[in-house]
Amino acid sequence: MPSTLRIPLAARASGDALFPQMAVRDAYAAAILEKIRDDDHALPDDRTTIFGILARTRRFRSLAQDFLKLHPGARIVNMGCGLSHYFQWLDDGKSRMTDADLPEVLALRRELLPETHPRHDVRELDLGAPDWWGQLDLPRKRQAQPVFLFAEGVLMYLAPEQVSAVFTTFGERAPPGSVLAFDAMCWLAVGRARQHPSVRATGAEFQWGLRRYDDLTRPHPRLQLDGTYRVMEGIGWPYTLFAPMVLFFLGVPIYAVYALSAKD
Repeated sequence: MPSTLRIPLAARASGDALFPQMAVRDAYAAAILEKIRDDDHALPDDRTTIFGILARTRRFRSLAQDFLKLHPGARIVNMGCGLSHYFQWLDDGKSRMTDADLPEVLALRRELLPETHPRHDVRELDLGAPDWWGQLDLPRKRQAQPVFLFAEGVLMYLAPEQVSAVFTTFGERAPPGSVLAFDAMCWLAVGRARQHPSVRATGAEFQWGLRRYDDLTRPHPRLQLDGTYRVMEGIGWPYTLFAPMVLFFLGVPIYAVYALSAKD
């Protein structure tokens, strides 16, 4: 199983005990982790990584919940879902949830996390492909109910031109009021995955990082940046002390969750 699937799963399974103030109370993570645990693959024990995953989980969850308050029964799509289970938190009795990922990931997901709820489905998705919107069967016309899309721990592994294409497609096709939420590292992280205590063991590499805020809205005139949420706030005084200076010199946060919307 790809190590990149284990990292967020392990963080949600064990992180609540380490950081009670950031608890996500995932009812599925521990059981899934037990099924795939083996001695050949050590689980991440980096506290910074675990904190970051809990914090971003809480942020994506709250953004989606706020969206559903405005648009009850709307469709939520987790693009690059891995083995996460957000429907446990986002089922408002009306919402429709799609978990999407590559075929090999979904094969494992169906084995470990069977889903039979009529308002929850899974779909194959290659977010780097030009037709990703159609793969998800998202609205063909803008005159439709807004959708909430999110990509957790995904975009930094795509090439810059692929990320820009995702933003362009969202801006071009999303109904007004739709939201695209995602996490991103700053440009300084590109090519330096080996320095990340958990990611370096996976062999994955960071290909895209944000350099300027307007890089997010430039791909299409309908795009609007609604929120920037620094993920690591609250982990300790060193971050609290140095984060403003880093933001000043780099121009963007080291790591944050962003929310884009499609305007009228």
